[in-house]
Amino acid sequence: MNPMINSLCEQFIQSRDTIKQTLKMSGTYIYPVCANLFCGTGKTAEREQLEACKKLLASKTSAFSTFRGAVHALTVCMLSLENAPEEKISKVLNCYQHLKKEFLSSPALAMAAFFVPDDGDISEKAVRAKTLYRRMRDEHPFLTSSDDAFFAVLMAFSPKTDDQLIEDMEECYQQLKDRFGANNNIQTTAHVLALGEGDPAEKTGKMLELFDAIAQTGLKYGKLYELPVLASLSMIAPNARQASADLLEADEFLSKQKGYGFWGMGKKMRLMHAAMILSGMYSGQSHMNAAAISCVLYILSLQRSAAAAN
Repeated sequence: MNPMINSLCEQFIQSRDTIKQTLKMSGTYIYPVCANLFCGTGKTAEREQLEACKKLLASKTSAFSTFRGAVHALTVCMLSLENAPEEKISKVLNCYQHLKKEFLSSPALAMAAFFVPDDGDISEKAVRAKTLYRRMRDEHPFLTSSDDAFFAVLMAFSPKTDDQLIEDMEECYQQLKDRFGANNNIQTTAHVLALGEGDPAEKTGKMLELFDAIAQTGLKYGKLYELPVLASLSMIAPNARQASADLLEADEFLSKQKGYGFWGMGKKMRLMHAAMILSGMYSGQSHMNAAAISCVLYILSLQRSAAAAN
């Protein structure tokens, strides 16, 4: 097995177990996703740091804060990765207040505040984000939800024009729809691809090539909330052949770990977790890396699914 993949998978399992012991009651499906944040930065979760950041968040927010709800565990883990967590949460909360002038409060908006660059006029970018969000809704009124505010905020910092971003999203969406059908997950996947550089046809082509390469290994990748994660991976993977081979190794490792066996999480979710781990390996330690965005997307999809079930 590739030594780097083996090391990352071991770190992933170790971080998952530490987070589960420290941030109890967060939910079985949350722990591995949060664990992947640490893989993306080459670190392992530490209980003392998590506890400290949990107390910090409690001291800075009310019990009813959006940051203390569905994204609580993710927020604590992201803070624990910062060299100066108190300074970071202050900036995030300030940014969130500016964003709320244009958007309704939501977990997606809270997470977007974490990814806003330190430089630039946040008030001006918030206005641009709202304009982009409205245009998304005009294109797909029945699919666009508060979750899409996350992408609108990220896109507001893009050097591309609004027209270029919307055209990129729509072209990616149409090509993916032909393969997977029209649904919210496809729109989200199109948004992920639109954040990347390159021609829309080229980007969707790379993602579909990776999807098919995975199938050739005998694995079956999911076609729902798993697709945005695959889109993130496809944009940074060296090539489809290498990525599918690495996925096979990571999936094989996870299949032997507690929580991923016969009575554990399903094969599609396990494979998606493997894709997240590889995103961290391929993207390195950039601030807004694909691994972190993948984690956020999955947490938001879990919340959306829970809301739909109620």
